[in-house]
Amino acid sequence: MRDHELNAFAAELDARLSGADSALARRYPGDRDVRQPVHTVYVPGDRYTAGTVRDWGEQALAALDRHAPTAEEFAGITGVAADAVSEVYPWVREKLSREPVEDLRIDFEDGFTAGEDAEDAAVVAAAQVLAESVRAGTAPPFHGIRFKSFEAPTRRRGLRTLVRFVEALHEAGGLGEGFVVTLPKVTSAEQVEAMVLVCERLEAALGLAARSLRFEIQVETPQCIVGADGSVPIARMLHAADGRCTGLHYGTYDYSASCGIAAAYQSMEHPAADHAKAVMQVAAAGTGVHLSDGSTNVLPAGGPSQVQAAWRLHTRLVRRSLERGFYQGWDLHPAQLPTRYLATYAFYRQGLPDALTRLHAYTGGGDSAYLDEPATAAALARFVLRGVDCGGVSAAEVTERTGLDLDRLTVLAHPRPR
Repeated sequence: MRDHELNAFAAELDARLSGADSALARRYPGDRDVRQPVHTVYVPGDRYTAGTVRDWGEQALAALDRHAPTAEEFAGITGVAADAVSEVYPWVREKLSREPVEDLRIDFEDGFTAGEDAEDAAVVAAAQVLAESVRAGTAPPFHGIRFKSFEAPTRRRGLRTLVRFVEALHEAGGLGEGFVVTLPKVTSAEQVEAMVLVCERLEAALGLAARSLRFEIQVETPQCIVGADGSVPIARMLHAADGRCTGLHYGTYDYSASCGIAAAYQSMEHPAADHAKAVMQVAAAGTGVHLSDGSTNVLPAGGPSQVQAAWRLHTRLVRRSLERGFYQGWDLHPAQLPTRYLATYAFYRQGLPDALTRLHAYTGGGDSAYLDEPATAAALARFVLRGVDCGGVSAAEVTERTGLDLDRLTVLAHPRPR
């Protein structure tokens, strides 16, 4: 085939595939260059106050002081290597003092059972308190509410709470970039489309920028994972969000119960949970939508033996999620925060030397035992950037050991589509 014939044939293929190219770019834009919180903390709507976040940090530090006042004791309880805990223990304490909660969800769904009138009052009160903390700069960097689902029995109540909260938050000057809401118990793509419509109507009514309201989809029903026709509804749901979905959150206990798993065996590591999360992971790949694991309801409360057992479990589960590519999870109790940050920091510290060596070699600065391709280099760069975002890695040590600054690392982590 001569050059002019080959060029003509290539142009024909371009025309033939242009629709597929456009659809791929629209549906799978790639990872977003934005920070992902390491956890989401859920607080019942009628218990949220101006001091909630500070109180969680103080209670977390008090739990450390009581049960693990030294790094050696914390290592012995959690099973994390003593040298790793010794390195990050001061960072954990500093984090609990400075920013104990990265993502706060004020809960008006399962965490709120006080009744209709009480919910109306609590919604406005919580919005005003959140707005005050946003204006004062004391709110967690990510924050929002979970409202009741769009299933028929709770739809009107959920809609009322969502609308009233957003209106009150906007009126009080607290609606900003960090705001995101959680759509729970989703069973159909039509519910996601309805959520998009709600966002559009609120933006228009309040004079907000188009597409400024965003939401997460909570995966806690089997109908998300396998449809009646054998399809994978969560993929349809994600794309039905029209770019507004920022995350898929696994709901440990609702999903497990819906699958008929006995209460004693409901867990983030049950095979049914792993199956659901694997489906979520594949559906979200390439979309820029973040993934979050669920929670453990084994709380570090009570006597020393109960706290220690719960800390060992939580540390192991957080680490397990991180190894499987779920960089976020839920925390339900202040004393879960120490092990959340311990497990997270230790994960990044342990993987950092190898990641930096490989990045240094990939960018022409040295040798490694790996022949890394661009996709792997991007994954290595994203790993390091996540470590920087959460506070487990410093930008200075990255530059010192690789010669790469954060801008160059970001380019590696988010390559342009070919």
